[in-house]
Amino acid sequence: MRIGGACLNQIPMDWDNNVGNILKAIEKARDLGVQILCLPELAMTGYGCEDMFLSEWVPQKALEKLPEIIEQTQGISVAVGLPLIFENQLFNTVCYIKDQQPLAFYAKQKLANDGVHYEPRWFTAWPSEKVTSFNFLNQSVALGHLTVQDYGHEIGFEICEDAWREDRPGCHLINEDVDLFLNPSASHFAFGKAAFRENLVIESSGMLNCTYLYTNLLGNESGRMIYDGDIIIAQNGALKARNKRLSFQNFNLLATDVDFDHAENTTLQIQPDSKKAIDEFGQAASLALFDYLRKSKSKGFVLSLSGGADSGCIATLVAEMVRRGMDELGEKGFIERLALPLEEGGQKKLVNQLLATAYQGTQNSSPETLESARSLAESIGAKFYQWEIDDEVCEYTKTIEKALNRKLSWDSDDIALQNIQARARSPVIWMLANISGALLLSTSNRSEGDVGYATMDGDTSGSISPIAAVSKRFILEWLQYAEKELGYHGLAMVNGMQPTAELRPSTMHQTDENDLMPYTTLVAIEDLAIRRKKSPLEVYRELKNEFKDSNLLKSHIKKFFRLWSINQWKRERIAPSFHLDDFNIDPRTWCRFPILSSGFKEELELLDQA
Repeated sequence: MRIGGACLNQIPMDWDNNVGNILKAIEKARDLGVQILCLPELAMTGYGCEDMFLSEWVPQKALEKLPEIIEQTQGISVAVGLPLIFENQLFNTVCYIKDQQPLAFYAKQKLANDGVHYEPRWFTAWPSEKVTSFNFLNQSVALGHLTVQDYGHEIGFEICEDAWREDRPGCHLINEDVDLFLNPSASHFAFGKAAFRENLVIESSGMLNCTYLYTNLLGNESGRMIYDGDIIIAQNGALKARNKRLSFQNFNLLATDVDFDHAENTTLQIQPDSKKAIDEFGQAASLALFDYLRKSKSKGFVLSLSGGADSGCIATLVAEMVRRGMDELGEKGFIERLALPLEEGGQKKLVNQLLATAYQGTQNSSPETLESARSLAESIGAKFYQWEIDDEVCEYTKTIEKALNRKLSWDSDDIALQNIQARARSPVIWMLANISGALLLSTSNRSEGDVGYATMDGDTSGSISPIAAVSKRFILEWLQYAEKELGYHGLAMVNGMQPTAELRPSTMHQTDENDLMPYTTLVAIEDLAIRRKKSPLEVYRELKNEFKDSNLLKSHIKKFFRLWSINQWKRERIAPSFHLDDFNIDPRTWCRFPILSSGFKEELELLDQA
C-alpha cells in the first residue's frame, strides 16, 4: 500500500492559503497513487492562532471549511487536523476522511505545556479510551480515542505530544492491533531536535510493532516558531522514508510503498539531511526570514551594518535566504513567492533589491569596521549607505549638559555617553525602513539579552530580531563556517576582528568580553542558570573544577545573575525573535522571569561564603 505525508506551510486563520495548500497536496498525492495521506496538526487553522482559539468562530469556521476538503478526497483517504468544539470544550483533533466520507475524529490526549508551548490555555485533553460521537454533515461521526479500519488495516492515531509521553495513547489496549499509526504534528524547530524526533518515530514503530507515519508543519508559520516540515516513515524499528527538511515550497510530499507483511519489501525513500546545528542555522533562519518577509507583506529588509559579528551574521542570512530560495524555487519562482516587483539578474541583484544596509559612524568608530561593513555589503550585493551621527550625538549631549549645568565625562557618565550613540542611530535607520516599506532587522543576540548588553531603543530597535535566540559564541562559530564552507568571503574582515561596541573612545580599547566576561564563560553560566534553573551556588559548584581562579569565577557568576535580574524589562521589549536553540530568553515563548525581584540577593551572599 502506498502511504504518504505532506508538510504544509500554513498561516494562522488564512483560509485561502491553508485550504489551498491542503487541496494541492491531496491532488499531488492522488496523482502519485497515494492511498492514505497524513497532513499536519491543526492544518486547517494553523497551529499558531494563540488566543484566537478561544473564540467560537475560528473552530467553527474550520469545521465549515472541512467539507471543501472532504469533497476533494475521491479515491484517497486523508487525515487532516483542526480544532473542534464539543460540549462547550475545545479539542485538538484529526479528521480521517475516506473517499469523501468523514469516518472519525481522533482527539489529542496529551497537551504540550512546556518550553514554548501553552496548549492547555486553549485546548482540553481528551480522556484516554473515551469514545463518543457527534452530528456532522447530517450523520453520526465517532469522536475520541479510536481507531479506524481502511484498506484492510487497523489505523491508529497520535497527535504530536501524544507520542512524547510515557503514558502515550499508542500503548493503550485500544491500539494493540494497529498496523499503521498516523501522527500529524506541529513540532517546532530547535537545534538537535530533528535527530531526537526521528529516533522517536523509529522507536515508536518498533515498540508498537507497526508502521509509523509522522508529518510536521513547514516554515515560519506565525512569526516566532519555525517548523522543519519533516515527514518520517518507520516500520518495525527501522527508518523507511525521510524527506529533506526546511523547504521553501508551500508544501512537500513524501510517499513510499509499504509491505505490511514483509517489512524488508517496503520501498526506501530516505533523502540526505544534515542535523548539525552549524548547517541547520543557515537553513532555518533563512527560511524564517523568507516567510516573515512575504507573510508580513513587507518590501525588503533594512539593517544597520556595523562591520561586526551580529549585523554581519544577519546580512549573510539574508544573502543565504536568496541563495537557498533560488536554488530550490528557481529565480522566477523565488520572485513569484515573494510577490514583490523584483527584477531577475542573479543572487547579488536580488539581494541588492531586498537588503539596504547603513554604516552609521561616530568619532569612536574605526576605519576597520567601516571597511568591514562595506566589503561585506559589496560581496553579497546589498545596498550600502554611510553617514555620520556625531552632529546628532553632540546636540543631544549639549542639550542635557545645558539642563544639568555641567559637562558630561567618561569617568562619571560612561553608560549615558555610550547609549546616546546607539540611540542616535535608531531614528534615521527607522526612517530608511519606513521609506522603503521594509522590515528593520534588530541585531541583538541571546548573550547580550542575558545581561542587558544592548541599548534599548538603540541597537535593539527593529521589526524582527533574527539572532536573539542564539549565543554570541555560536554566531562567531557560524560566521567562520559561512566564510569557509558557504563561500561568503566578504566575512573575512568580520571574522578577523574582536567583537566591540565601539562606543567608547579608541584609547579606552573597548571590547565586548572586557565589558562582560569571556563568551565561553557566559554561555556556560547561562546554560546552568537559565536553561537548567540552577542557583548561583549550584552554578559555581558545577563549574569550579574548570576554573583555576575561583574568585574570578565567582565574580563572573555574580555579574551574570545581577545583570540578568535587572534587565528583564529589556528582554520584554526585544523585537520578536525566531526560536532556534532548544531554549531562548524570549518571555513570550520559552523563558518567563519577573521584571522586579530580589535579584538573587541571599543566593549571591551564599556564593560569597563558598
